[in-house]
Amino acid sequence: MDNQAAHRGSSPYYINRDLSWIEFNYRVLEEAQHPDTPLLERAKFLGIVSRNLDEFMSVRVAGIRNQLKAGIVKKDFSGYTPQVLYKRLSKRVEKMVTAEYRTYRDLIRLLAKDNLVLSHYNDLTATQQKSADDYFHDVIFPILTPMAVDLSRPFPLVHSQNVYLAAVLERENATADLPDDERYYFAIVQIPSILPRLIPVASRSHSKKQVYVLIDELICNHIQTLFSGYKPVAVHAFRLSRDADLEINEEEAEDLLEEIENKLRKRRRGAPVRLEVEKDFHPYALQLLLEEFEINDAVYEIDGPIDLGFMTSFAGSIKNRDHLRYPTARSVYPPEFADGEDTDFFATLKERDVLLHHPFESFDAVSDFVEQAAEDPGVMAIKMTLYRVSSKSPIIRSLAEAAEAGKQVTVVVELKARFDEERNITWARELEKAGCHVVYGLVGLKTHAKAILVVRREEDGLRRYVHVGTGNYNDTTARLYTDVGLMTSNASIGEDASELFNHITGYSRHPDWQEISVAPDTMMGTFVTNIRREADHAKAGRPSRIIAKFNSLSNQQIIDELYEASKAGVKIDLIVRGVCCLRPGVEGLSENITVRSIVDRYLEHSRIFYFENGGGEDSEIFLASADWMTRNLTRRVELMCPIRDAGCKDTLLNIVKLYLKDNVKARILTSRGSYEPFENGEEDFRSQFRAEDIRTWKSTLV
Repeated sequence: MDNQAAHRGSSPYYINRDLSWIEFNYRVLEEAQHPDTPLLERAKFLGIVSRNLDEFMSVRVAGIRNQLKAGIVKKDFSGYTPQVLYKRLSKRVEKMVTAEYRTYRDLIRLLAKDNLVLSHYNDLTATQQKSADDYFHDVIFPILTPMAVDLSRPFPLVHSQNVYLAAVLERENATADLPDDERYYFAIVQIPSILPRLIPVASRSHSKKQVYVLIDELICNHIQTLFSGYKPVAVHAFRLSRDADLEINEEEAEDLLEEIENKLRKRRRGAPVRLEVEKDFHPYALQLLLEEFEINDAVYEIDGPIDLGFMTSFAGSIKNRDHLRYPTARSVYPPEFADGEDTDFFATLKERDVLLHHPFESFDAVSDFVEQAAEDPGVMAIKMTLYRVSSKSPIIRSLAEAAEAGKQVTVVVELKARFDEERNITWARELEKAGCHVVYGLVGLKTHAKAILVVRREEDGLRRYVHVGTGNYNDTTARLYTDVGLMTSNASIGEDASELFNHITGYSRHPDWQEISVAPDTMMGTFVTNIRREADHAKAGRPSRIIAKFNSLSNQQIIDELYEASKAGVKIDLIVRGVCCLRPGVEGLSENITVRSIVDRYLEHSRIFYFENGGGEDSEIFLASADWMTRNLTRRVELMCPIRDAGCKDTLLNIVKLYLKDNVKARILTSRGSYEPFENGEEDFRSQFRAEDIRTWKSTLV
């Protein structure tokens, strides 16, 4: 335990949520730095670090700045006031940005050794410069819009997280003895976001080298073409991040969809949160930006290209360099449905439950299930929640076809899914056009539950088929995230699913659930009851254990319950990908708790909760859409479902045990709040790579 924690403003019992997130993003950065990670994968991870930090600044840091403006001085449960936390975060972010760009320079050097050269314009050969110049004149120049700033032309709207060039100009006949405001002219140029940041340039026909130049540099070297009659004094890149959180008054909104569209327009003018400027930025231009954005305390000088998010798309664009990537993933069709196109999902699910583990098992099974339901003449109704879906979702297409075929199709579309609002509005309108009943959830709550309900007429009456999952119904991210899902025709779960949709779409009272738990009504109570039950077992000398895998832990009540269970002797293993506010290993408090984080090829996204409950057949295991965060448990509609089938229970337990064995990518959280490699002296075991072989975790094969 860090005895000095209290003197630094932090709590000896809890880790601050935002500081914990910084530690998480450092673990992502480790993947970009690790020499064993393939080079293009390292570039992808670096881009992810940049995008993660963008969202953190625009949401979390923006919220803290709002607290400062409101004069809030109250400490949070981790012991920080907004003032102290903001200063601490600013220092940590500065260090992270420095490490980020040091990693970038290392990667550029290593990529060049593999003939992927990111060159400066002035270092290009004459032939390459000609190629770059032609691209500028043919493609870039026609879409550029220089925007001057003077008395007749006020400062234009600067969009959040777009890269701009600030140009300081002077008339060709200007004299040096004029004051700055008479000598200099100022304009900005937005870097076109529809074009790649790295532009390929022509190389010799037999050269193995692929050479790229940053679009920023290319425009800088042709800036004169935009300002004839003026001499460019300096041209530097900058980027502004704005507050991206939407405050929506749902109770007073007459039309939620229209209200969110209005808020999205206002997001473009959100309060400035961070200003990034290129190193050696011209002081005249910088002063103008600072006056315009009123953001003196959050200026970051960047030693390199602003916004490294482009590294992810750049890495994905490279062809014929398979040795620089992870081997092609083996995603198999679930063996229970191994007949492929001839699979009868309904016949299989009448006989048994099926547990899916993505991306090691193909998400196509879920899409095919919805497609079959849409085409099956016996299916009368399909109900589904949608939080984030892909731009070309096959599930959306199937739902539309089902509605057009006359089936009752109800879709709960969450319009408030941050940064996916516009896409979800588009899908909502498309589904309504097709004849689906589209519902936008409950006032004041995000609908984050993941569920599909299919009602089918069969010879012995109506039967319900259900899919519940831990991840979004997004066929694209299902190849990048690890998630689990249950497909079942369990009657009690089916009845609960019907009640859940009726509760969301109508005025039904809070149901007495038979099997599932739903936030914000019963889920917290279920977790607390199960944790306390394990403590009672431990006190009575019976087998007790908790294993939980999820994304974030920040709810104080859950943490306190875990502390009490630990003190009672319960062994608790937590696998927490990101934020964790619990301090493990504190004497007399959390000695029986371990916390590990795994950052690897896939984003760990599954939520699994195991309670030993005295051992044997009485043990319980659940999958859920929720993390142990206050927002999940109190401000969202979330769903947790027990696994009742013995084979599926064994499978799910095998999955979490894979992660507990990981000693390659696992990092152990210390009581100080830092993470250290997990070293157990055993042979290397990398959980995600072992999970690619479904025989290591699937309890039975069909």
